[in-house]
Amino acid sequence: MTETHTDAGTDTGKNAEGAENVESAESAESASAIYVPHQEFRTGLPYGRFRVIVNPERAQKYVKHRLFVVGISLPMLGIGVVLSLYGYLWVGLPMIVIGVLMHRVIKAHAPGILLHLALHNAKTYEEAMEYEILEVRRAT
Repeated sequence: MTETHTDAGTDTGKNAEGAENVESAESAESASAIYVPHQEFRTGLPYGRFRVIVNPERAQKYVKHRLFVVGISLPMLGIGVVLSLYGYLWVGLPMIVIGVLMHRVIKAHAPGILLHLALHNAKTYEEAMEYEILEVRRAT
């Protein structure tokens, strides 16, 4: 908020152009992140009451951790390689492809997956807000 000096002292209600700062205060409030309880988030998001900002890099790491992607894909890759080497190519090759594609799919769709998880699980929503992966703002 911009302050202007007048004869009577400091006037914090007007900016340099003389317009009131009500609009700028409301836009500043809607532009900054707010805390919204999970139930209100679940009911308000489908109606467009909130704007959600997701950090894609952090979302990717969190979703991979939360869905235990590394713990699933590495054994799948290993078993696929072993099966392929022992002659079961038609069983092993799809396992290798799935193990490799799993990381790429998670990387491409991590923000959407995180939003889905946050909508349906309060713990995930709280963790995403706490670790600054998810940011909720009021829609303007």
